[in-house]
Amino acid sequence: MKQAYPVLIAQHGAVFLVYIPDMDIYTEGISIVDAIEMARDAIGLKGIDLEDDGIELPIPSTSEEALRKAKKDTEDFDYSTGVLAYVDVDFAEYRRKHENKTVRRNVTLPNWLNIEAEKARINVSKVLQEALKEKLQVTK
Repeated sequence: MKQAYPVLIAQHGAVFLVYIPDMDIYTEGISIVDAIEMARDAIGLKGIDLEDDGIELPIPSTSEEALRKAKKDTEDFDYSTGVLAYVDVDFAEYRRKHENKTVRRNVTLPNWLNIEAEKARINVSKVLQEALKEKLQVTK
């Protein structure tokens, strides 16, 4: 699922502070481009955590709602004075790019094929991965 969330970015000294009201996340970057990338990463991580916990992703606020939320939280820094931007995240793609943990699967092969693979010093796991990527037409 792809969503675009409002973020507020305000320069503070040499850094750009970022507030994502819909997810109550704060981050920062060393440039405006870095701040947007950090926002995208923070949204992606939080979104995956929410999905894994069985919690629905928040519905993106309107710009007015985002500013209202930011104005409620001005104790440390007033993000409402910053630039309002929308940052898009494709959560399925983000998960695919960042979740590289391996899982163990049992595979059944005819014994003769397993013997031939061992003789040829073929990594069956790698071959299976390559075949699945080809079959599913994925590049990662």
